[in-house]
Amino acid sequence: MTTEAELTGSAASAAPAPDIEEAAGKPAWGALLVVLAGLFIANIDFFIVNVAIPSLQHNMHASSAQIQLVAATFNIGLSAMLITGGRLGDIYGRRKVFSIGLGLFTLASLACGIAPNMGELIAARAVQGAAAALVIPQVLGILTTAYQGKARAVAFNAYGITMGASAVFGQLIGGLLIKADVFGWDWRTIFLINAPIGAVVLLLTPKTVPESRAEGHTGLDWTGVILVTAGLSAVVLPLVEGREQGWPTWTWECLVAAVPLLAAFWYTQRRKAARNKSPLVHPSLFEDRAFGVGVVSLLVFFAAMASFFLVLALYLQEGRGLSALQSGLLFIPLGLGFFIGSAQAPKAAAKLGKQVLTVGAVLQAAGNIALAATAWHLDSSGAVGWCIPAMVLSGFGMGFVVAPLASLVLEGVAPQHAAAASGVFSTAQEMGNAIGIAVIGVVFFGVAGHHGSAHTYAHAFGSSLLVQAGICVLVAALVQLLPRKAEAS
Repeated sequence: MTTEAELTGSAASAAPAPDIEEAAGKPAWGALLVVLAGLFIANIDFFIVNVAIPSLQHNMHASSAQIQLVAATFNIGLSAMLITGGRLGDIYGRRKVFSIGLGLFTLASLACGIAPNMGELIAARAVQGAAAALVIPQVLGILTTAYQGKARAVAFNAYGITMGASAVFGQLIGGLLIKADVFGWDWRTIFLINAPIGAVVLLLTPKTVPESRAEGHTGLDWTGVILVTAGLSAVVLPLVEGREQGWPTWTWECLVAAVPLLAAFWYTQRRKAARNKSPLVHPSLFEDRAFGVGVVSLLVFFAAMASFFLVLALYLQEGRGLSALQSGLLFIPLGLGFFIGSAQAPKAAAKLGKQVLTVGAVLQAAGNIALAATAWHLDSSGAVGWCIPAMVLSGFGMGFVVAPLASLVLEGVAPQHAAAASGVFSTAQEMGNAIGIAVIGVVFFGVAGHHGSAHTYAHAFGSSLLVQAGICVLVAALVQLLPRKAEAS
């Protein structure tokens, strides 16, 4: 910690740092571009690894259990550590923790890329996930303290677009990298590409990003860290591994154990707050109805969004026999719709306020229903190009929700809790991903069967889309519980 940061105290946390303003009085956008670049590479690794599965099976002779662990270890490390990562930023400085996390993530990506065997790859993925948990919550924390008013709304919209783009285009980017096969690296390219990007972002961070931290002298709540890490791990691990293993007894035992662990976590947080100590997550965050309802809405929305990418990739690759690159190219119309929706969302939010989320969720539900009808009509032989109009509509709906969501949910959060609130926000997103993939996975494979054909995959895809449409309608209902004051600037 620098002496200057300690002297400025809460003022440095609550207002933009001097070096974030240009001479003309307009906000400097270098910080936004730098932290979003770090966010993009940290978040895309959640999605991009699915493209490498065939190559890992062929080149590394990976078993199905090892393939699952490549994804699971990253997801568990990320989900379990996000809240702690956010609080570390509040205590020690958001720029500092962002840089440390990004440095670890870059090194872990290198370790993944040069891993000689599956064991070392799995271990490196676990470190990569934990490092990403240090990076991601700092981004919203930095944006909250660095920008004010309309500039903050623009920054939050850019955050939402970046998160959505990393999900929408993960399949395409991964397919292009593997197809290019630079230096014969094959699947290793998807990890090694993070090294130069991470290095550039690390060099630019101290020059462009202002430092901020919570006011006063605070310490890390180790009891809270242990309880929330154990509780979230007990939820995510069975959700990630359960379906593939046939939901053995241990998965249900973990889910049951998560209840007292998370209840104990919340009890300790309330006690520490009552004694004016420093809880990991301050209960006052949830006194803001926009934050509490928004976090639940976020969790439910991402349950539909993440599972959508899963079943679409399965339908295109397994059901229709497309390569990773070919299926990735079909994600372009989805991305086009997403970016158009994202571009229009701020204007719509200025007029509609919270109802922009309702419109987006309903449009996504309509797109999913249209896509389900198209898939059923095409069955196993029709041209998949007929899916494009519905995909554009679904993507447009996603953009209408993702872009303004952070601004609507986090606008009332006190600056001293910025990164901790971001940790909760990001955790809700990752939990939604895990829950959605687990639930929709059961629906999809339940209809497709163990030895799915093109016919059964089409029907499994359509059935999954209808469930996802129902989830989107639930999001639209939850939005009505947001207070009227939750308006995007």
